[in-house]
Parts: sequence; structure tokens; C-alpha cells
Amino acid sequence: MSNNAKYWVVIPAAGVGKRMGVDKPKQYISVKDKTILEHTINCFLDREEIEAVVVVISKEDEYWPSLDIAKRDKVITAPGGVERYHSVANGLQVLQDKAEGNDWVLVHDAARPCLNQSAIDRLMIELRTHEVGGILALPCRDTMKRANESAEIVETVERESLWHAQTPQMFKYGKLYSAIEKILKDNIVVTDEAMAMELSGYKPLLVQGHQENIKVTHKDDLQYLELFLNEIT
Repeated sequence: MSNNAKYWVVIPAAGVGKRMGVDKPKQYISVKDKTILEHTINCFLDREEIEAVVVVISKEDEYWPSLDIAKRDKVITAPGGVERYHSVANGLQVLQDKAEGNDWVLVHDAARPCLNQSAIDRLMIELRTHEVGGILALPCRDTMKRANESAEIVETVERESLWHAQTPQMFKYGKLYSAIEKILKDNIVVTDEAMAMELSGYKPLLVQGHQENIKVTHKDDLQYLELFLNEIT
């Protein structure tokens, strides 16, 4: 990695979080006087190496403009897309006149507010000389089962080489932008940035994540988030 390479963050936050069963997108649920999205953005804002945080917001979003964090100098807003990868593409496009091809982009879930700073350090250090990039992830510890449509077990899957993908997922800006453009052109659905990179022939590196880096999906996760925040404040 060039010593002059910069770091940028893209947070796709245009989802509605239907599984949470609340009357607003889950990223705007408040925990300890801040929304989940604010907690997530704050994981990056005070890091000196981060040039800017691009927050990708739905055009119909009525909550974002009221947040003080939306007015911070290091925060840039981009329009959301239909799916996550469309939103990521829009976030990358906003950086076209700012980021160099060799810069790093960290794409992070809006609903992962428990990311710790040591994990970000580890990701940056381990990928420093990597030509492509990689992701935070955890090796699977449990026995993995494949089910049919009736929730019956049809196969036990070897767990030795399986990992649980987390975010941030950090890649060279130019390569990630090209990979996302390719899957959009070919109408391919991807579930994360690493998958787009894989489909372009790259082999992202797996970097050890941490158990606390949960994705807030269900109401029970809010209790865990509050416990986490109590421990770090």
C-alpha cells in the first residue's frame, strides 16, 4: 500500500429493517440517547486516518436530516438504491472526484454499532500490503447443517473452512468500484462486497473479527447493544 493512500468509509443505510418489527427503520432506533446509525458512524469519525464517511440514505428518509451528525464536516450523504449493492455503488460514485484508485474504502453495515477500534486497527494493519483487500470475519465454531424447505436437515456441512462474514469489508477503491459496476452490468445479485470482488476473480483476505460486532436485526439485539455501550462509557 502506498503511504499516500487514504481511507474512506461507506455506510449503506437505506434499508427499512422489516425484521425488527418497529415503526421506523432500525438504524433510527435510539439506544442511550443516540440512534443506532449515530453509534455506527461514531466508530469512524474520530479516527484521524479516515478522510470522510459516506452515509447512503433513502430519498424518502425523514429522520436523517434531523440528526446533528448529518452536519459534521467529515460526513457526506449519498442517495440510496433498491438493494444494498446499489447503495454501495452510489456511495462509491460520490467519491469519484475525491478518492484515488489505490485508496482504501471500508464498507460497514449501518446496524453494526458495536465495532471496536482494535478490530479496525487489525483490518488496516493486516491489509496494509495486500493488493486487493479483505473483510472482518469469524471462523465457524458450531456444527453447520443444511436444511430443506421443511426445515429438515439434509446435510452436515464441513465447518473447518467456513467463516462468518462481518464488516467492515475493506478494498482498494478502484478495484471495488469496478467489481460493483460489473455485477450491476451483468444483473448479478450479491450479498456483500467480498462476493462482488470474488466474482471479479479476486481473493479477499479473511481478518479475525470479534464476537461483539453483531448486526442488530431483532429486538433482543437492542439489549445487547445497551450492555455493550454501558461497558465502553
